[in-house]
Order: sequence, then structure tokens, then C-alpha cells
Amino acid sequence: MKELVEFMAKALVDNPDEVSVKEIAGERVVLYELRVGEGEVGKVIGKGGRTANAMRTILNSVSTKHGKRSELEIIE
Repeated sequence: MKELVEFMAKALVDNPDEVSVKEIAGERVVLYELRVGEGEVGKVIGKGGRTANAMRTILNSVSTKHGKRSELEIIE
């Protein structure tokens, strides 16, 4: 799942080397913290948050298939 988030983010930004994803496992939820290079947060969030919501939808559908719950947090 971490690789999926990283793959999607790297496809959106100009500097894919600056993309990092941190996985934090909780009791019921797995939190993914996505960090991108300076000035590229807007590319990951998208217009009106559409791109970020699409990434969250994909992540939730894959995690539900594996019987888990996940959240994506984009950090500036």
C-alpha cells in the first residue's frame, strides 16, 4: 500500500526523488503521511482537492479489499 501511494505521487510531481511516504500503523487504521518537494503540494492535492480525493478513494478501495482501513495525509 505504501508503494501504491508513492507510485501515484511520483507520477504527479516534477521531482519524484523528493517524494516520501511514512506508514504509521494503529490499532484499526493505517495512516500514510505523504511528503513532497517544496511547491509541489498543489500538484498532489489538485484543483479543489480532486486529485487528493481520488488518491484516497483508490487507497481505501485497496485497503478494504485487504480487510483494513487506511487514511492518507498530505503534509506540506
